[in-house]
Amino acid sequence: MSEFGGRRSQAQRDAVTVEIGYALCSAAFVAAVLFGAVAGPAFALGLSAGTRGTLVGLGATAAGVLFVARVVSVLVRFGQREAAGDEAAQPSQPGRTSPDS
Repeated sequence: MSEFGGRRSQAQRDAVTVEIGYALCSAAFVAAVLFGAVAGPAFALGLSAGTRGTLVGLGATAAGVLFVARVVSVLVRFGQREAAGDEAAQPSQPGRTSPDS
């Protein structure tokens, strides 16, 4: 059921599916980059086991938090675009930025 009680079209269901996939993939990429940036130096610099464990733990925690934040932000933004309607999401004439173009 859609927000207003009607049924969603196949295109709307497909759009939701694509947006969820994008949110998960982009969040995984950003989280992996952050984890690598935080934990990578621990392995590259040959730090002690305690320091390495701390950096890996911090990297994993930060990556997990960032993953969730990214997924939520992408899906909330998509929900706001959906609520505003398709007219607000895309220009009426692709390639044109204003009526004066």
